[in-house]
Order: sequence, then structure tokens, then C-alpha cells
Amino acid sequence: MGIKEWLIPQDKVFFDLFEQLVVTVVQAAGKLEQMVTEETDPEITYKEIKGLEHKGDSITHQIYEHLNRTFITPLDPLEISRLASALDDILDYIDDSAEKLLIYGIKDYDKIMQEFARIIKLSAVQLEIGVKEIRSFKNNSALENCGIEVNRLENMADDLLAHALQQLFAIDDPVTIIKLKDIYECLESATDKCEDVVNVLSDISFRHT
Repeated sequence: MGIKEWLIPQDKVFFDLFEQLVVTVVQAAGKLEQMVTEETDPEITYKEIKGLEHKGDSITHQIYEHLNRTFITPLDPLEISRLASALDDILDYIDDSAEKLLIYGIKDYDKIMQEFARIIKLSAVQLEIGVKEIRSFKNNSALENCGIEVNRLENMADDLLAHALQQLFAIDDPVTIIKLKDIYECLESATDKCEDVVNVLSDISFRHT
């Protein structure tokens, strides 16, 4: 086997793993949306989200393992590390949000939670498009549009959080304020992490096209 043939599978594995990881993010975001729209049993759905979060950790670990033993990589090692970490962060915040809903004993999922979950899911779908594009960079407009849309969604989440907190502080129940504020901020942080992924993808695109 020549050096070229030996390197190609090593190149391909990073893109394969990134695509597996972003699909896991999409699946977890979909489960979160199901959870807050009460389409499924929340405890069962949380366990499914936790399973996806563990799966994401495993994929991320595989990426770092390959990175540590691969001499020539298709992207800069720092880019690979940043992208893996940023995608894994989204899963962590989705998992944290779902866990808080259960820990705090939330029974009625309000429209704010549902809208946050919808934004996270839409952002994750866009990220799947963007991550798949870095395999070949054949459609840079798709990658650019992904970034624009995720940024737009993140701005929506910022506005939603501001509106939610304004409403929240108008009520007289301190315990409810503490619980819901923590949940809303965790959900909004998930959208921030989606934007972090877009920033990494943008840096990768700039360097390789």
C-alpha cells in the first residue's frame, strides 16, 4: 500500500465522524423539541437525550484519538479539535436543559421553552448542512447560507431570552423565577454553541477555499 492510499482513509475518517456527531446533535435537538411539546413521556425522552449525549462524547473521543495518531490531517489539527468540541458543547447544553426540566419538576412546558427548542432544532439542521460541506467545499454558498441562518436564529434566541426574563421578573414567586431563569438561560446557551460551530466552520472555509 502506497503512502497516498494509506492517508486517504485517515482523511476520510474525520469527516465521517464529524457527520456522525452533527447527526447526533440533530437527533438530540429533535428529542428536546418533542419533550417540551409533550409529544413523548419526558422521563423517557430525557433518557434518550442522555444516551445521545453519551454517543456524542464517544464520537468526540474517537475524533481526538484519530487526531493524536494521524500525522497528516485533512484540516488543521486545531480546527479539528475546535469543531469537535463545539459540536459536543451543543449536546451538553441540550442534555443540561432537559435535565433541568426534570430536576425542577416542570410540568407545563410553556411557549418560550417550545420556541427555544424549535430554534435549537432549526439551528442543528443548518449545522448538518454546513458540516457536510467541509468534506469537499463544492458548495460554498450552502456553507455561507448556513452561517447566515444560524446567526439569525441565535439573534432570535437572544430576543426571546430578553422577552422571557422581562415577563419572568413581573411575577411574585421567587422560586419560580429562579427555576425558569435557569432553564431559559441554558436553552439560550445551546443556541450560542450553535453559533460557535458556525464560527469554526467559517474559519475552516476561509483557510481552505
